[in-house]
Amino acid sequence: MRIFLLCFLFSAIPASTQAAIARLEMRPGIPASAEYLAGKPDRPAVLLLHGFLQTRAFPTVATLARGLNDAGYSVLSPTLSLGIPNREKSLACEAVHAHSLDDDVAEIGRWVAWLKSSGHRAIVLLGHSFGSMQLLAYLAARPDDAVKAYIGASLVEAQVGETPRAELITRLERQVEHKQRTLVTQSLSFCKNYPSTAQALLSYVRWDQPRTLAALKRSPVSTRLIMGDADEMLGRNWIKSLAASQTPMVIVQGANHFMDGEHEFELLENTLEFLGRIRPQSSR
Repeated sequence: MRIFLLCFLFSAIPASTQAAIARLEMRPGIPASAEYLAGKPDRPAVLLLHGFLQTRAFPTVATLARGLNDAGYSVLSPTLSLGIPNREKSLACEAVHAHSLDDDVAEIGRWVAWLKSSGHRAIVLLGHSFGSMQLLAYLAARPDDAVKAYIGASLVEAQVGETPRAELITRLERQVEHKQRTLVTQSLSFCKNYPSTAQALLSYVRWDQPRTLAALKRSPVSTRLIMGDADEMLGRNWIKSLAASQTPMVIVQGANHFMDGEHEFELLENTLEFLGRIRPQSSR
């Protein structure tokens, strides 16, 4: 891992809060950044991940980061590169997407390692929306032992619209096998038209509801979901399926997918309540 810049920024935040921008080179020629808010050393650090094609500046994530830091927690909020050097803006659905879920998981791993190398021995993963699913994918791939817990807010699976998923997977696998380079345009998550390579698209499409539920059941760390009962962006019967999996879950009454307005406080309160149970020096 190459850390080539760590600079301190001061903005419209309390004077006692020190915000830093950490930059890592994820792959050759692909640097990425994360905002780090230092908190109390006796509390676990939180790695907070944004949703689909967004950045750490997305309101749900940015507001949550400040609230957690005000409560004394160190918070690292990365912006996934999605294959774009120093990405600072959300990526359009219509852009060509060559990034894969494997790339995302690798970047999450690098940021976990950055926190650990910075002295944090207890790390909690917290994702919003698609970011929650990406963090689950990381947990399914031998996470660092410093990761002690996971919180998924507005967790979604990789949605593919009306396309029969099994047929789509078979077609994408065939294209990968035959090394076809033609871009595939497909509905994915909140994008109706998402152009991507077959291999990159396949990495996301495989994360359907059953695989996401299985990852929750096999989570190697303490888990909590926070969902809104007015979320219109979820797949059919998704909350019922989550409840049937017996994953610990809080339902925020009246909250939409972004848990904005008055519900941002409930999101923060439920997150803080769960974080209060994590012992910084505990082991799995």
